[in-house]
Amino acid sequence: MRVVVAIVLALAGLVWAQPRFPDPARPVAAIISPAYSDEKTRDSRGEAERAMDRLGITPGVRVADVGAGDGYYTVRLARRLGPGATIYAQDVNAAYLGRLDARLRREKIAGVKLVLGAPRDPKLPPGTVDVAILSHMYHEIENPYEFLYRLRPALAPGARIGIIDLDRRTEHHGTPPALLRCELAAVGYREVGFASLAPADGYLAIFVPPAALPPVELITACAP
Repeated sequence: MRVVVAIVLALAGLVWAQPRFPDPARPVAAIISPAYSDEKTRDSRGEAERAMDRLGITPGVRVADVGAGDGYYTVRLARRLGPGATIYAQDVNAAYLGRLDARLRREKIAGVKLVLGAPRDPKLPPGTVDVAILSHMYHEIENPYEFLYRLRPALAPGARIGIIDLDRRTEHHGTPPALLRCELAAVGYREVGFASLAPADGYLAIFVPPAALPPVELITACAP
């Protein structure tokens, strides 16, 4: 009995000793909708085409639409990449994924893999993603440091992530570029591209992941 108690206490000590990711030092916006804006307006302004061009989305590239919602990017990725493409549509809201699944069936788009993630972990398969797109949702991530840390194992060699957002405060459903760069750099990601998506809304920032993640205890939250 004493041995069992000792093991339980030891395991509890190990859990307790795990380093904690810092909380973001700025507001986190609530998830209020599965869609940023109506798709007709976004298409009329060339948002998806411009973003996919800059991210080098061509047949053979494996893509994750992180925070897919209603599937604005998922559907357009499928159209561009064609049959046999590897596309992950990830979201933390099971109801959103259910609606997206119905849309894909309705539009006869096959092969998209739906992934139910957790607020701090995208839960994408290891080494399977060449490009991750985070569209108008970064400011809603519960803990960006932990999320980016747990996204890293899913990224294949040479992978990049594209973050689309508005240049406004996080509580107003955007992310100032300077804050975005700081938070990504805190986890070791390096910016390799930045462009306005005008006449579409917002910007596209492109990052590459670190070869090795920093120790969790050395990650410091960025000031807003």
